[in-house]
Amino acid sequence: MSDQSQQTDQTPRTAIVTGAARGIGAAVARRLASDGLQVAVLDLDENACKAVVSEIAAAGGKALAVGVDVSDEAAVEAAVERVATELGAPTVLVNNAGIIRDNMLFKMTVDDWDAVMGVHLRGSFLMSRACQKYMVDAKFGRIVNLSSTSALGNRGQVNYSAAKAGLQGFTKTLAIELGKFGVTANAIAPGFIATDMTRATAERMGITFEQFLEGAAKEIPVGRAGQPDDIAATASFLVREEAGYVSGQVIYVAGGPKD
Repeated sequence: MSDQSQQTDQTPRTAIVTGAARGIGAAVARRLASDGLQVAVLDLDENACKAVVSEIAAAGGKALAVGVDVSDEAAVEAAVERVATELGAPTVLVNNAGIIRDNMLFKMTVDDWDAVMGVHLRGSFLMSRACQKYMVDAKFGRIVNLSSTSALGNRGQVNYSAAKAGLQGFTKTLAIELGKFGVTANAIAPGFIATDMTRATAERMGITFEQFLEGAAKEIPVGRAGQPDDIAATASFLVREEAGYVSGQVIYVAGGPKD
């Protein structure tokens, strides 16, 4: 194990990462596994999680693929119970699952709005509620919610921006309610990250992904687009034992300052 602080009485902690079949979620799952945690890789399609689980196993870690719709209350309860039974009580939770249904306000449908709210906000609520009892029992817990710089407002994303801003208030309230039980809650707000989601945006804009990355890099102080591993490194810190005095914070990982 590369990080002995992630073990209690030589038993590795168990982490759940949602939306972990690819992109940021997959990077976080791999990083936490390399830190010594057992990792439940959750996504809508269980088969899609298996490649990440195989990578973790090949590197000497332990992981479990679980298919779940995080907006479905019964499915979430069943998934978390399965993780607790097959891996161990989940005391680390990374709420990363997310979708986009971008459109201008006058074109946005109620379904577009509800779908985004369902995954980001309802999903994070259901997952946190299902996991918190294990954290309270263990007197240790780490919840990391994925927000976004879009929480500050972004054209064509009124649903996504509202959901990501909502997650910041959700995070701060969790920190207040759960702190006395040894549970911290923090949010990571990524800026431009090179993922399949941003690749799809480039396609909608009719430009190559490379052109999209180059254009984005010109607007970022550090001069490059972010990578999933940048977010995974931040999550790695926030879930550690030594980060126990960091709670209720929103950390912008965006290559430069944000308002």
